[in-house]
Amino acid sequence: MLIRKTRTEDFAEVMEIYAIARKFMAGAGNPTQWGSVYPPEELIREDIEQGISYVAEEDGEIEAVFMYFFGDDPTYHIIEDGNWKNNEPYGVIHRIASKGKIKGTGAKCLLWGYEQCGNLKIDTHEDNVVMQHVLEKNGFERCGKIYTHDGTPRIAYQKC
Repeated sequence: MLIRKTRTEDFAEVMEIYAIARKFMAGAGNPTQWGSVYPPEELIREDIEQGISYVAEEDGEIEAVFMYFFGDDPTYHIIEDGNWKNNEPYGVIHRIASKGKIKGTGAKCLLWGYEQCGNLKIDTHEDNVVMQHVLEKNGFERCGKIYTHDGTPRIAYQKC
């Protein structure tokens, strides 16, 4: 599987993947994490322009999308009901989604992110049991609770 930066011409397909993911999440008991409009088009365009949006391709077809950057995430400054595993510099993955056609795609994206930095943080909604399982299966440890920019709680994970 090839992971590369998202290009402007990938935008429509990326938004389709997010629509597929929203439908899957709602069907899996997690209808509120992304609702019916997250992530908004403007945010994805910004991610692409900033060079922090990535896609995973198999045989030239985009299967997944995610945002990755190495640096400080302000939503991770305060953690409740636990602690981060360390205070070292870290990478972050957000907005990971796939078409669901190829088993293990999410794990490959997480592994790629971890290989970039060796210290990776991510968070997910308490109702997103599918993502919680993927994270724990791939060596991420639950560290506590953080709050997103809009104040909603998320379960914080880290692998180092």
